[in-house]
Amino acid sequence: MAWFILVAAGLIEIGWAIGLKYTDGFTRLWPTVGTVSAMVVSLALLGLAVRTLPVGTAYAVWTGIGTVGTVLLGIYLFNEPGDALRLLFIAMIVAGIAGLKLVTP
Repeated sequence: MAWFILVAAGLIEIGWAIGLKYTDGFTRLWPTVGTVSAMVVSLALLGLAVRTLPVGTAYAVWTGIGTVGTVLLGIYLFNEPGDALRLLFIAMIVAGIAGLKLVTP
């Protein structure tokens, strides 16, 4: 169950990271409310996950999911570069996340 909670926290992290773009420096009310709410929920879920998972593993997986998802959505939504080298490094992050899952009880 902790891994499910951790993945949910990482997915919500993607939401708040992308939401930052829409807040215009926290000057737009509703995007800011949504972004800050997602931050709180994501962090709360991470806190629940670290009750049973090692904190280093949980934090690395949480940020890794957030990083990968944010980069991919940045490519899709904001026309950020999606060149082969960038995607290779994203794949390396995914491999690291998978590796941590494999070696964590």
